[in-house]
Amino acid sequence: MTILDKIIENKKKELEKITGAITIRDLENSRFFKREVISLSESLCDKSKTGIIAEFKRKSPSGGIINSSSSVEYVTSGFFREGASGVSVLTDNQFFGGSNLDLLNARNKSAFPILRKDFIINEYQVVESKSIGADAILLIAAVLEKKEIMNLARLARSLGMEVLLEIHNPDELDKVNQDINILGVNNRNLKTFEVNTDISEKIADKIPSFCLKISESGISSAGIIKKLRVLGYAGFLIGEKFMSAQNPVRAFSEFVKNMI
Repeated sequence: MTILDKIIENKKKELEKITGAITIRDLENSRFFKREVISLSESLCDKSKTGIIAEFKRKSPSGGIINSSSSVEYVTSGFFREGASGVSVLTDNQFFGGSNLDLLNARNKSAFPILRKDFIINEYQVVESKSIGADAILLIAAVLEKKEIMNLARLARSLGMEVLLEIHNPDELDKVNQDINILGVNNRNLKTFEVNTDISEKIADKIPSFCLKISESGISSAGIIKKLRVLGYAGFLIGEKFMSAQNPVRAFSEFVKNMI
């Protein structure tokens, strides 16, 4: 069983518990459910910003604890203040140390586009994402069938949220549909967790033109960003590079200076 298999198995168990305790109606009555969302794709295209989606990430299955002490409010608002086009907040607890409260706290602090990064496998989680203040959700092609992606993306769009579909190889491009706003190429192999940015280069010209394309994982230098921009990438999701620093906001700011 791969790490990804274990994550999905655990996610199904978690959902059995939470759906019995918190109903869809409860989610729809939350304070953020009727909030007008902030467009992540528009922010990524804003030339006054960096095109970086900076991620708040406490730990990972492959690397263990990354940062257990930084405040989500301080880090996410600092990322945006220093030029991030958006922030990604991991809400999976078992494998990534996150929680819905992390996203809620980030949402309470400032008005910037927030991507909820989790392993979304059913409609309940889409509604839940809107209720905790997410502007966009992540769908992972490797764990969803084409029809499932279509249904989840359609629901997200009906609620006003944007959808980032994450793929890992060219075969998964078959799962893209018109309700996908952003196509993310993850340079991390979800079975082995090895990282290689060559995958973004190989897939670049195969991505449908109606999707804004971003590259995820392994973006370790401004040079890589410059190379991928030439290939049409409008955004870059970066997490561990900043979060592993003692001061993630300062690390982000220094990285941005090297982009100029």
